Amino acid sequence: MLDSRSQRVLWAVVESYIDSPDPVGSRYVTKKYEFGLSPATIRNIMADLEDLGFLTQPHTSAGRVPTDMGYRFYVENILAPPEENMARMSEQMTNRLLTAGGDVDDILQEATRLISSFSHYLGVASLPRTENSTLHKIEMMNYKDDRIVVMLFTNEGTIKHKIIPNELSLEQRDLGRISSYLSERFTGKNIKEIRSSLVREMKEQKSEFDALIERTLAIFGEGSDNAGDDVLITGFKEVVNLPDFSDIDKIKILSEAIEDKHTIVKLLDKIVDNDGVQVIIGSENRIEGLSNMSMVATTYRESNRPVGVLGIIGPTRMNYQNAIVLVDAAARCLDRMLGGNSS
Repeated sequence: MLDSRSQRVLWAVVESYIDSPDPVGSRYVTKKYEFGLSPATIRNIMADLEDLGFLTQPHTSAGRVPTDMGYRFYVENILAPPEENMARMSEQMTNRLLTAGGDVDDILQEATRLISSFSHYLGVASLPRTENSTLHKIEMMNYKDDRIVVMLFTNEGTIKHKIIPNELSLEQRDLGRISSYLSERFTGKNIKEIRSSLVREMKEQKSEFDALIERTLAIFGEGSDNAGDDVLITGFKEVVNLPDFSDIDKIKILSEAIEDKHTIVKLLDKIVDNDGVQVIIGSENRIEGLSNMSMVATTYRESNRPVGVLGIIGPTRMNYQNAIVLVDAAARCLDRMLGGNSS
């Protein structure tokens, strides 16, 4: 643990660097913050913080900037609780999201747009996971001769559709019979449990299934599988205007990471099973193209079940306190609107 003086100096360096992406010098800290310490003392403390891995010096003549380790310590030990801003931000979010309508996708789209607009970072959200929902009914339709549109209707009011190959050239009447069979058998059951049950049955009784029944069960598995790209991303124009992206190569790397939505999904998947707001800083995410970015995110709930993730992605030099307040307020709002009963 750092002593109180070291913590105050680390806080000053992080806060100063968040305000302006220039290396922070001891004289600057002395003038801006009333610590009652001389520039020489501040300089020695900053040197100690560098030796411990909390700060780094880009050039020998420059000041210092926080490392990922420094940001982590700042977030976990120094950052002030954001409660004073929570009620005001929550009210603003609620008022804006109420205009988005009742459709879950529309509400999430507006939520990501709002947190991006307020933070000037990327707003991201994963759409409700099909596997956590309860099946109401399933419908199938032929599409362009060699494909099938599978539509899942859940008791939570969401609709998922997926286009899959029609490998057996099934006609519409066959698809109608399959839909009725699956709906009658599985209505009211959790989709994740249904898929597990089908996999188990197909392994245990594969020899007893004819081709049509086997394809029926496979269709449900394919149709209920998460597509992997059910993620919303807004605010690219916001984030590339930050001084952190003055280098065109950095913009290109970020753009490629966003276009490959599976990259973002990997990050969001780290959050979905955790409670509370999570902060992933820089190299902690270990995902190519995003090693210089941080994410602040949390789950949102539908009928008291975690169904997706909402968050902000920005440079490691992000305003973590503001990001935490925004994400938490937006998620609480979504919980209330989707029946999660969050306080």
